[in-house]
Amino acid sequence: MSSRADRERFMRLALREARRGLGRTSPNPAVGAVLVKGGRVVGRGHHARAGAPHAEVAAIRAAGGKARGADLYTTLEPCDHFGRTPPCSLAILEAGVRRVFSGSSDPNPQVNGRGIRRLRRAGVEVEAGLLREACDAINEPWFRFIVTGRPHVTLKVAATLDGRIATAGGDSRWVTGPEARDRVHRLRDTSDAVLVGAGTARADDPRLTARPGGRRGRDPIRVVLDSRLSLPPGLRLFRQRSAAPTLVAHVAGKPPARPPRGVEYLRCKARRGQVDLGDLLSRLGRRGVTTLLVEGGAGVASSLLEAGLVDRLMLFVAPRLLGGGLSWLPGKGPARMADALAVGDLEVRRVGRDLLLTCRPGAKGDRTPRVD
Repeated sequence: MSSRADRERFMRLALREARRGLGRTSPNPAVGAVLVKGGRVVGRGHHARAGAPHAEVAAIRAAGGKARGADLYTTLEPCDHFGRTPPCSLAILEAGVRRVFSGSSDPNPQVNGRGIRRLRRAGVEVEAGLLREACDAINEPWFRFIVTGRPHVTLKVAATLDGRIATAGGDSRWVTGPEARDRVHRLRDTSDAVLVGAGTARADDPRLTARPGGRRGRDPIRVVLDSRLSLPPGLRLFRQRSAAPTLVAHVAGKPPARPPRGVEYLRCKARRGQVDLGDLLSRLGRRGVTTLLVEGGAGVASSLLEAGLVDRLMLFVAPRLLGGGLSWLPGKGPARMADALAVGDLEVRRVGRDLLLTCRPGAKGDRTPRVD
C-alpha cells in the first residue's frame, strides 16, 4: 500500500490535469485523472470539453494495457450513468483497474455514490475523499450550478484605495496596473460568460474578449444589461467578431428585425423596471452557463450584492486616492455598522503594484459580528 504522502502527490497530479480543462467543459465539471502502477504514472488525462471522454477514460486510453492492475486517482468520483458518453465506472472495470482514489463527491443525483458502489460491488478497492478540500475548490462553481441551476457569480471590481472606480468626469482607464488587467483576461478565459451593465457598455465601449498574456484566449459569452434597448448599435459589443455570442438582456423595447451577427436578445422578467437578475441567472443556467464573471458597473454590483447573488468578490485595489468620483458600491448603506454585510474566507495577495482581495460575501441579512 502506498504511503499517504504518495497518494496525495498523485492526487495533486490529477488536480493539475483537471485545471487544464477549466473554462472548457461546461456544463460538465473540470476533472483530472492519473493511473499509477509500481509507483510510476502510466497514464493521465482530463475532461477537455462536453461530449469528449471523461478524465478517467482519457487516462485509461493513455495507459493502454498498463491500466490493468493500476491505481486510478480521479478528482471527482466516477460517474455511473449514460449521458453523452458511457459510464466511467464500466470503463474502469473493463480496464482492470485495481484501486480507485477519488477526491470530491458529485452532488448530481444521477451520480452521487453510484459509481463508487458499483466499483466496490465488483471488488475494486475505493478510497473516497482524498484531498477533498482541494478537489472541491476546483469545482465549487460547478457544484453551485448543479445544485441551483444558476451559474456561480464572481463580481470583479477595480477600485482606488478610497473605493472609486472612475473620476468625477467618468475616466476609468486605467485604475489598476497591467498585471491586474492580465489577471482579469485570465478570468475571462476560464469563465463561461461575462456581464456588464448598460452604463459600463456605453461609457467604456469594452470588447470583453479574452486576451491573457497578450494572446487570443477563449472568449466568454458576453452579456449586457440593456433593460430598454437604449444602447447604440455601434458599440464594439455588437460588432465584435467572436465564436461566442453577445446576449442583450432586456425587459422592454423591440429588438431589431435583423440583429447584428452574433447578437441575441433575451427578454427577461422585470424587477422595479429593470432586468430581474435572478431570472437572468436562471436563463443563463439553462443555456449551460456555469460560471459568470461580472465586470460592471456600480449599479450592477450593488444590485447583485443586495439580492445575495454574488458567490465570490474579487476586489483589485490600486495604490491611488481620488478623493471623489464614482464609488463601486453606491447608495446610502445601513444606518448601523452592525448591519454591514459580513464577508468570509478573505484572502489578500499582491498583483503587480495592486492588491487583490478575494472573499465570499455573506448571505443577505448576515451581520458583522460584534466585538466589545
